[in-house]
Amino acid sequence: MEERFLSVKRYTDEMLAWVRGKGRIVIVVHDNPDPDCLASAIALRHLFVMKLNQDAVITFSGMIGRSENLAMAKELEIPMTPLGIVDLADYQVVCMLDTQPMTGNNAYPADARVDIVVDHHPLRESTKQCRWVDVRDEYGVTATILYEYLLAQDVYIGTKLATALFYAIKSETQDLGREANRPDRDAYLRLFPLTNKKLLYQITHPRQPIEYYKTIKQTLKFAKIYGHVLVVNMREVSFPEVVAEMADFLLRLEEIETVLSMGEYNNEMILSIRTIRHDLNAGEIIKRIVEGRGAAGGHGMMAGGKVDDVSNEPDAMLEVEQFLTQRFLAEVSCEGLEPRLLIE
Repeated sequence: MEERFLSVKRYTDEMLAWVRGKGRIVIVVHDNPDPDCLASAIALRHLFVMKLNQDAVITFSGMIGRSENLAMAKELEIPMTPLGIVDLADYQVVCMLDTQPMTGNNAYPADARVDIVVDHHPLRESTKQCRWVDVRDEYGVTATILYEYLLAQDVYIGTKLATALFYAIKSETQDLGREANRPDRDAYLRLFPLTNKKLLYQITHPRQPIEYYKTIKQTLKFAKIYGHVLVVNMREVSFPEVVAEMADFLLRLEEIETVLSMGEYNNEMILSIRTIRHDLNAGEIIKRIVEGRGAAGGHGMMAGGKVDDVSNEPDAMLEVEQFLTQRFLAEVSCEGLEPRLLIE
């Protein structure tokens, strides 16, 4: 552990020295930001403020729709600027967190420069061209990497930042139960005493709009079971993050080992895979099932992606559902099985 932090200290010393005096800083996170990229962004911004006396602009694309994520952004006062209104020519340092160049899950221009990348997803070929690359796919959470930056640089972590980092680890790993490594566990246990428990409760128990319950009803209506696998086309959804949320929800069904959920949003079919099987790699599976039609990525037990140019007409959504389901069932050795509805 001591050796790891010495390495992080050397790396962050050099990175901060490079950033110092360069000019304005922008931080880019993936579309429809989740707690991991929100916490990572405010942690990196805090590092720059404390060590360089320099602020950074946090940008995002898409929307924050999930109630827990909205509550996190509101209660922790996370400043966010839509990427579309930012003139990137005004910024001399570009940071990308919890995503990588040309992955398809961020709206940053593919031909634009990225200087600093911090992520916990598998390294992409396009990322190797960046100046500062810290990609650790053995970590369960990007926020854990940023937490180590703050520790290595002896930066004070206040209550709100601690709450953000803790909640990112909590939600991404489902309380250390999913893809959490030793560094994630260490960060989780060290951060918890520093959190504001009232804020944490407000984030984890937000009030839900009526659309949320309508979505659950729609999801249960269309869910199909193939042996130990469940597939659901949720049709049109009100916000993209709900597709992953329903995949997590359905994975709790007894005897179900793997879930593929999908839903149409803004002419894209949003996809999510969740599994409890350690012999599967959800990230590789989802890349193969969208090949030629979209973009995707992820880890062993969780992955996400999208299919482009999907009409919200029933026939178009059915066609996409059929080809995705066929490819998915082949990947999990369930082809040929007759489906049964979850709710008869």
